[in-house]
Amino acid sequence: MSNDDSTAPATAARLGVGMVGYAFMGKAHSQGWRTVGRVFDLPVRPVMSAVCGRDPGAVRAAAGRLGWAAAETDWRALLARDDVHLVDVCTPGDSHAEIAVAALEAGKHVLCEKPLANTVAEAEAMAAAAHAARARGQVAMVGFNYRRTPALALARAMIAAGRAGTVRHVRVQYLQDWLVDPEHPLEWRLRRELAGSGALGDLGAHAVDLAQHLTGSLLTAVSAQTETFVRERPLSGGGTGPVTVDDAAVFTGRLDSGALASFEVTRVAAGRKNALRIEVNGTLGTLAFDLERLNELEFHDHAQPGSEAGFRRILATEHDHPYLEGWWPPGHGLGYEHTFTHQARDLLHAVADGTQPLPSFDDGLQVQRVLAAVEESAAGNCVLTPVAAPAPTS
Repeated sequence: MSNDDSTAPATAARLGVGMVGYAFMGKAHSQGWRTVGRVFDLPVRPVMSAVCGRDPGAVRAAAGRLGWAAAETDWRALLARDDVHLVDVCTPGDSHAEIAVAALEAGKHVLCEKPLANTVAEAEAMAAAAHAARARGQVAMVGFNYRRTPALALARAMIAAGRAGTVRHVRVQYLQDWLVDPEHPLEWRLRRELAGSGALGDLGAHAVDLAQHLTGSLLTAVSAQTETFVRERPLSGGGTGPVTVDDAAVFTGRLDSGALASFEVTRVAAGRKNALRIEVNGTLGTLAFDLERLNELEFHDHAQPGSEAGFRRILATEHDHPYLEGWWPPGHGLGYEHTFTHQARDLLHAVADGTQPLPSFDDGLQVQRVLAAVEESAAGNCVLTPVAAPAPTS
């Protein structure tokens, strides 16, 4: 299999991609890079140049399995390669800032997984580096892949067009159950020094980003509670160690539009595997989405007479729906993996056009500020806590 298979014109510029990390997110991102050039017409030819990981044998095996041309064991060596023009950061959060800032300073474009960083200070440094790189013609994007679900992209367009009217309420749930078992081992996602936070950063980052993205408004204040239900978990070498992140978080918030928002995120909801639900209520209607039915969007048009009113299902698989121009006939649904192909498509167009891809590092920083306010509120017995405002731009 060629890692240069693309529908871009043969004369199009080649863009070498280097990825750091090859676990769950690395596999998902690799799927996107492998597929994007075979589905969409592209202005540049993506080439999967190299993947990086610390274990020499494991990273070589991953390179062959995932479609990368070469393997590196030091991310600095990856950045130094002449055939890497874009660096895709798929590592735990504790290394996002160091790798992304170094990549930008080395003249590379950057895609970084969410949440952008583990702390606001790290996210601020990354956003500053992205601004400096932007002046040199580089782009940086954070990977909130659910924005690229066709049904959610359609929902955003409908809200922007006024189909819901003035937004009054946003409610988001993101529920998983992989930590219900108290014998689940103490992996990196349960350690603050590596993950930053628990369900809050892992799931809450998506929830916050979607609430702000769909409505076009920013959260300005939150009131929150968090809880760690299982405080000790088994270590791989025997014994137990402390869980230093949250298992669950619930919080309310106010958007700068005046709308109210509520959020619930957890990794201990038995039976819920990847249950992301979002609903937006406005003066003219309601839009609702459920990731477990990701090709569908529910819409209630409140302008209809009561005798005919109700929710109707929109099957977001038509060729004029977002991202569907490259895929199957109507009714042939897409899946989770397609969001990463769409993410790669949007980023490659931005690189070619010289435009800022979204979500930007500034967007990632805004989410990080919300997460920090949630933790501050929870530590202060749910006190209403303002979200730090962005610094004025000169």
